[in-house]
Amino acid sequence: MRIVGFVGASGTGKSYRALWVAKERDIDYIIDDGLLIYQERIVAGKSAKRAPTKIGSIKVALFLENSHRMQVIEAIEKRRPKAILILGTSDAMVEKIAQTLGLGTISEIIYIEDVATEYEIKQAINTRIGQGKHVIPVPNIELKKDFSGYFLDPLQIFKRKSKGNFQEIGEKSVVRPPFSYNGKYTISDYAIYQIVNHIIVGMDEMEKISRFRLNMSDEGVILDMDIIMVHGYNLVEAINKAQNSIKDDLENFAGMNIQKMYITVKDLVMKKQQ
Repeated sequence: MRIVGFVGASGTGKSYRALWVAKERDIDYIIDDGLLIYQERIVAGKSAKRAPTKIGSIKVALFLENSHRMQVIEAIEKRRPKAILILGTSDAMVEKIAQTLGLGTISEIIYIEDVATEYEIKQAINTRIGQGKHVIPVPNIELKKDFSGYFLDPLQIFKRKSKGNFQEIGEKSVVRPPFSYNGKYTISDYAIYQIVNHIIVGMDEMEKISRFRLNMSDEGVILDMDIIMVHGYNLVEAINKAQNSIKDDLENFAGMNIQKMYITVKDLVMKKQQ
C-alpha cells in the first residue's frame, strides 16, 4: 500500500485541496480529521470537527480511541486500497497516524506550500481564524449522520485544466465546529419554535401550533408538534408541505440536520382567523 502524507499547518487549506492532490496522484482514499474517505464518501471513522473541544478534536484526528481506531483499521483491511493520502499538520502527525493504523511507512510527503501560493494560504488562515470555517472534503449529505448542526455552505470545487476550461473535482462541506475560534454558539428551543410557528401560521391550511417539543440527538434534531388545521384542505398534502418547508428553513437558517419530524393534527377550525 502506498502511503502519501499531505502536510500543512492548521487552517492553511489542506482539506480544501485534498481532492486535487489525491486525484493528481491517483489516490482514491483519504484520511482527514478522523475520517476514512473514498471518492467523496465517508466509509469509516468520525469527524474530529464534531468534538466539543480542540483537545478532543486532536484525539479523534490521531485515532487514540480504540473503537474508532479499530473501525477504520477494519475498513482498510476489508477494502485493501492501493494508496491512501493522510492529512496532518506535521510530518510527525502523518507518521503517527500511519503507525497507529498499521499502514507502514510514508513513501512521500507533500506540503501545502507545494500546491498553494503564499497568498492562498494567508486567505485560508484568515477564513479559519476570522470566520471559524472548516472544510471537510465530502458533500454535506455524507455528514448528515455525523453532525447535528454547524453546517454552513456546501462548496463545489473546480480545477482549471487549461485556459478557459475547468474540470469538476467534487463537492466539499463547510462547517463550523463546536470548538470554533469564534467561540461556541447555541440556538435556543424558542428560536427554533419561532421559525416553525412562522411557517405554520403562514400556511392557509394551518391555524396554529398547540404543542411543540424539540430534542437534540447525536444524529440531529427531533421535532414533535401538535397543530390545529383549517377544514377543507387535504390533510396529508398540507402536512407534507409543512414538513418540507420546516426542514428547508431550519437547514438553511441554522444548518440543522432534521432527523425526525412528527406532526399530529389535534383539532380543526372551520375558518382561519386573521
